[in-house]
Order: sequence, then structure tokens, then C-alpha cells
Amino acid sequence: MVPVCFWFLFAQAKRNRRSGLCKPGVSNRSNYPLRRDGAKKGTRMKIIVDAMGGDNAPLEIVKGALRAVKARPGLKIVLVGREAEVKAAAARCGAAALPESVSVVNAGEVIDMHDDPATAFKVKKDSSMTVGLNLLKEGAGDAFVSAGSTGALLSAGTLLVKRVKGIRRAAMAPLVPTAGRGFVLVDCGANAECTVEYLVQFAYLGSFYASKALGLDRPRVGLLNIGTEDSKGDGLRVEACQALKEAGAAGRLNFIGNIEAKEAVKGGCDVVVADGFSGNVMLKTIEGVGSFLGKEIKSMFMQNLRTKAAALMVKSGLDAFKERLNPDTIGGTPLLGLRKPVIKAHGSSGARAIENAIYQAVTAAEADLAGQIEANMAFMKMDR
Repeated sequence: MVPVCFWFLFAQAKRNRRSGLCKPGVSNRSNYPLRRDGAKKGTRMKIIVDAMGGDNAPLEIVKGALRAVKARPGLKIVLVGREAEVKAAAARCGAAALPESVSVVNAGEVIDMHDDPATAFKVKKDSSMTVGLNLLKEGAGDAFVSAGSTGALLSAGTLLVKRVKGIRRAAMAPLVPTAGRGFVLVDCGANAECTVEYLVQFAYLGSFYASKALGLDRPRVGLLNIGTEDSKGDGLRVEACQALKEAGAAGRLNFIGNIEAKEAVKGGCDVVVADGFSGNVMLKTIEGVGSFLGKEIKSMFMQNLRTKAAALMVKSGLDAFKERLNPDTIGGTPLLGLRKPVIKAHGSSGARAIENAIYQAVTAAEADLAGQIEANMAFMKMDR
């Protein structure tokens, strides 16, 4: 009886793989519109990519770029870095010659994690990051992607590409997986100390971006706090809540009030507004819990023959769950508030993450967030 049962389970799993239900790295319930949009073709965008940034540069960066142009005819990519190394990486990917849609701009220096993030782009003016951001500033591309130093990218992006006039601080805004479609967390570490005006501007920035990233007409905006009552939290949170309520009453934001972290993870809102310190703690906690749950579930299913058999039956669901927690699905985090789109990919990004970061850059460029910010700047400023 037991061999027959295992034969049935094996056959069922095999049928699932053939039908695409259990393909590695493919989710059956895509939770991320950005990733689905990555399959669209025909875009005429040009994305500048830092080929030397990140732990796996330049090989994985080049590989991701080549995959992106293959999936999207019409997309153009400019790889910035040490030309000989970039072309050698392309050869290792099977491209004896780069396709016409991919070009290389030589940059002889690399900003690494040991450089001072505040001054690295000034000291290393021929670095791939500095050269790439200058190209973006000069209009040689529509967006910039880098897996290099976060601090250096934030400093260089702010001072080279510059913020939209009136924006006090650029903010990092990752798309975080939840029980629903996910939420945009703004800020997640760029600004540890904030004012009320910063938080109000973050709310607008997050709302504009979520409307494009999640495809929502009126994203629900919540202020991260220790309770839902208006009086909860410190003075900063109380004042920010009042200011955001006024923006909501005027119809400029869909502000739902304060939100606790546990409710945000359950899908209680589409945009979570936080200072960079609180936002980073929340993000790292979610990442840690996700990793913990993944390991515990795997351990549970690997205990004996019966649990292994059960794992085969739910493999497609487990693959989908794993995919929803995989940061490579999104690819990167946009720096909101700059004049042109800048996407920060994870330092350990592989080819798939870079490919999706490029798609995310295209989405951000198409959204024209800078235009939306400029059109609403009068509402985003506060008397000082």
C-alpha cells in the first residue's frame, strides 16, 4: 500500500511540474504587479545599470541585463563599469558580442563598502556609480539601477540627480510582501530622524508610487504607530497624524489613520509611513520572521517519510509562499523624491534580482513620479 501511495504522490507532483504549478522560482499567485509588468514588451526606455556594484558584479549584473533586453524588445541598457570586465562577463553569459540594445560606458573605479558613503562619489569621480548617475542627470537614460553601497547611492543620487524642488529628503520605499498585495514602506532607513513635514511628504511619495506599483486608484495610507488612536505615540506621531488627517479630509490622500505593524502585515493598508529608524526595524523584523518560518516549515516537512509525502502534496503552495518572500521577485527599492528614478538593488543581487530591478526602473520611469510630485508640491509643504 505504501509504495502505491508514494507512486501516486510522485506522479501528481510530476504532473504539477509539467503544468507549471511547481516550476522553481515561479509563483502561481503573483503578489507583485511590478513583476508581471516585467513581461510586457515594446518599451522604448533606456536604463543605466551600474555593472560594478554589488557582491556579484559584474557577472550577475550583466547576466540580468541581458535577460531583460531579451524579454523586452525595444528596451535599451547602458552598462557602466570597467569595459574589459563587462565584456568578459558577457562572454561568460554566452554573448560573444553584446546585442545592439546593450552598450558599455567605461568607468575605471568602483565604490566599495569600505568607502565613506557621504564622499565616495566625490573622491571616486570615475566610479561606475558616479559616472552612471551623471549620465542619468545629463539625460542619457531614463532611470538608474545599482546594487552598490546604499549610503553612497543615496548621497550621490541626492547631490547629482538632485531632489525634486520642495522635497526635503529622498526616501527609500521597498514593496513589502503581506497577506494582500503588499505595501510600500516609506521610509526604510534613509532618514532615521524626521520632522512632521518629512512624514507628510513620505505619505504623498508613497501614495504616488503605490498607485503605479500596485495599480491602485486610491492607495490606503497608514502611519506606523504603537496604537490606532490619534493620541498614540510620541509628539512627532501625534502631529503627523493630525496633518495627514487634514490631507485626507481634503481628498488629497486616502489616509486611514495610525496602523500597528501587525495589521500592516495582514494587509491593512497599501502605504506605511514611518521614520527611517522605525521603518528599518519593521523591515528587518519581517525579513527575519520570513526566514525563520521558511526554515521551520522545511524542518517540519523533512522529519520522516510521512511528512515528506505530505510535502509533495503541498509543494506548489510552498513554492508560491517561498516566492512571495523572495526579494529577488521585486529586485530593488526606489529612492523616492529624486528628479529621475534611481533603484537600489540588494548588494547580494543575482541575475534575476537585477533583471527585475530593471523592470522596476522602467515602471518608475513610465510613472513620471517627479511630475506628480511637482503638480502636488503646494500641498506637500508645511509652514516652518
